[in-house]
Amino acid sequence: MEIDKHGRVVNYTITQTVIKTSFRMTYSDVNDILAGDKEKRQEYHKIVPSLELMAKLHETLENMRVKRGALNFDTNEAKILVDKQGKPVDIVLRQRGVAERMIESFMLMANETVAEHFSKLELPFIYRIHEEPKAEKVQKFIDYASSFGIRIYGTASEISQEALQDIMRAVEGEPYADVLSMMLLRSMQQARYSEHNHGHYGLAADYYTHFTSPIRRYPDLLVHRMIRDYGRSKEIAEHFEQVIPEIATQSSNRERRAIEAEREVEAMKKAEYMEEYVGEEYDAVVSSIVKFGLFVELPNTVEGLIHITNLPEFYHFNERDLTLRGEKSGTTFRVGQQIRIRVERADKMTGEIDFSYIPSEFDVIEKGLKQSSRNERGRGSNRRSDKKEDKRKSGRSNDKRKHSQKDKKKKGKKPFYKEVAKKGAKHGKGRGKGRRTK
Repeated sequence: MEIDKHGRVVNYTITQTVIKTSFRMTYSDVNDILAGDKEKRQEYHKIVPSLELMAKLHETLENMRVKRGALNFDTNEAKILVDKQGKPVDIVLRQRGVAERMIESFMLMANETVAEHFSKLELPFIYRIHEEPKAEKVQKFIDYASSFGIRIYGTASEISQEALQDIMRAVEGEPYADVLSMMLLRSMQQARYSEHNHGHYGLAADYYTHFTSPIRRYPDLLVHRMIRDYGRSKEIAEHFEQVIPEIATQSSNRERRAIEAEREVEAMKKAEYMEEYVGEEYDAVVSSIVKFGLFVELPNTVEGLIHITNLPEFYHFNERDLTLRGEKSGTTFRVGQQIRIRVERADKMTGEIDFSYIPSEFDVIEKGLKQSSRNERGRGSNRRSDKKEDKRKSGRSNDKRKHSQKDKKKKGKKPFYKEVAKKGAKHGKGRGKGRRTK
């Protein structure tokens, strides 16, 4: 493939080839080289110029995708470390450095190129499609984002990908940024396989397929078979035309089953890991709010439920902005708020983890949402009025303050996630539910 300085493919060839491996590299090695590690750069000095050129090409491709409206759903992902017996010994955040994103950029461009090639040949083909989101789901996201003081211009049925990009850029660094990203992801339709090309909304691509992973994904293997077989006979095209619709449906269904299984196993392993920490207290961030309680997340992505019956008073659920408000005190819980929790129960068989809420010095109601510190959000947002801000502040609970000194210093085990950066909540979801694959 030949790509110009604007990220456009100007020439390519699709043919059978043989990969010859000259260097055995890891993502860590490449990241170290690109970061300037002298020892690694000396060890791989023959290919350092090529790696630097690849990194520059990745930056060009990434900028091209952003300019055309591609959405970035970059959320925290857990990496569960297990011993030889399969018992979890640690949970850390999965890292995505330049090397990981570089390979992703190249794979995306290869997938787009192959899809466009066969679309223009008007041959039967299997596409990876991501259709435009439904207006009612986008409206829920707009309502949710508005609860943070973000002004969104345009209706749910006409909002552009660029406007959605603006919203996510506007909230970068906010405690609720990751959760808002997850809420945007949940408002999207689920990507699927199809014999018809409808483009890929999330990538802002007119053509897309899965081609780059034939050793682990059946649709990719099918694409490789079609590339090999096309041109041999007319019957081959007729054969693929007959079987692709069923293959697309079956592959989409199997993918969803695989995702569900992965989520369940991850939840079970996290619960098994947390069994050792029952009774311990930690700082956490509210990741989701439902009518029956709060889901809160630790910095290493472990998530647990604080059931509404375990809160100190009766709370009313506001479905529009996803908050819980105390009937007597006016105390309000919202997504992105930092709180103190105790691990009460962890069940590795069900993957369920229960937390309890501990009033503490972190109980600043609607923390991180003080509009006075915000600048104008630009195209995607605006400040709320001071009147509404004062109204929210007036609901703070006075009867919780007496606990602040008592809980200022907690004794117990050293936090198991001490090496994990506190990046806030990853997603708002039910038990065992993770992010959806695009």
